[in-house]
Amino acid sequence: MKFVGAHVSAAGGVDQAVLRAHELEATAFALFTKNQRQWRAAPLAEDVIERFKAACEQFGYSSNQILPHDSFLINLGHPVDEALEKSREAFVDELQRCEQLGLSLLNFHPGSHLMQIDEDKCLAKIAESVNIALDKTQGVTAVIENTAGQGSNLGFRFEHLAAIIDGVEDKSRIGVCIDTCHAFAAGYDLRTQESCEQTFKHFSDVVGFQYLRGMHLNDAKSAFNSRVDRHHSLGEGNIGKVPFSYIMSDARFDNIPLILETVNPDIWAEEIAWLKSQQNAKGDEAAA
Repeated sequence: MKFVGAHVSAAGGVDQAVLRAHELEATAFALFTKNQRQWRAAPLAEDVIERFKAACEQFGYSSNQILPHDSFLINLGHPVDEALEKSREAFVDELQRCEQLGLSLLNFHPGSHLMQIDEDKCLAKIAESVNIALDKTQGVTAVIENTAGQGSNLGFRFEHLAAIIDGVEDKSRIGVCIDTCHAFAAGYDLRTQESCEQTFKHFSDVVGFQYLRGMHLNDAKSAFNSRVDRHHSLGEGNIGKVPFSYIMSDARFDNIPLILETVNPDIWAEEIAWLKSQQNAKGDEAAA
C-alpha cells in the first residue's frame, strides 16, 4: 500500500497537523513537532499529546505513515565541540518528542563540515551523534535525508548515507529518506524510466532498500547536478512527472510515507490525488 501526503503545518498544536492532512485526503503526512527555527521549545503538554494521538486514531494514521522532521538548526557533524554538543542535545529532544507522541520515525539532515574538517571525519561525527541520541531514547528510528549538496552539506551521495549507517551501532533504528529534488540536484537522474532504474539500482547496491523509511516527492526548479536545493510542484520543474509515476507503481516504495514538500500548498490535494491515480501506472506511459 502507498502512503501519500504532504508536510503540513502544526500551527495551533501538533494535533492540528493531523486534521490538515485529513483535509487533503492524505494517507501520510510530515510535521515539525516544534518551531524548526528555534533551538528550544516548551515541552509538549499532556493534553496536546492526547489530542494528537486521538486525532491519529480517529483518521487512521499509524506511526509508519507519519514522518516528523527535526529542526533545521541541528548539525550533527559540526566541527566545533560546543556547537556539536548543542546540536546533539537538540536532536535528543526531537527524538524524545517523537517518543511522547507515539511516533516511530524522525527525519533529519545529516550535517555539514563547514569547510573545517574533511568529509570522512564529519560523517564519523554524524554517526557518533546518532549513536549517542539512540542510546538516550527508544522506539524511534533516525531517518537520514539525502541532500542536494549545497554549501558544505553532506549526504548528497548515496555513499555518504551508507557511511553513516555503517557507523551506527543499532542498525534497526537507522533509515533513509530520499528526496527526489535533492537527488536530482546532486546528480542522480530521474527524468526517464531508464534513469530511474539506474538511480534506484545504485541506491539498492550502495545503501539498500531495507533502509528506506520514507521519501520526499518534489520536482526541482534547480538544474540537474547543480547542487542547488530548489523544490517545485510535480511536473512543473526540471524533473517532470516520470519518477513520481515510477515510484507509485513500484512495490519497493510501499508502506512508507511519501511526502510532498512542493512549493504550492494550494494544489497539494490535487497532487496527492494524481499520485494516488498512478499506483497501477508505468513511468513513461503514465506521465505522458
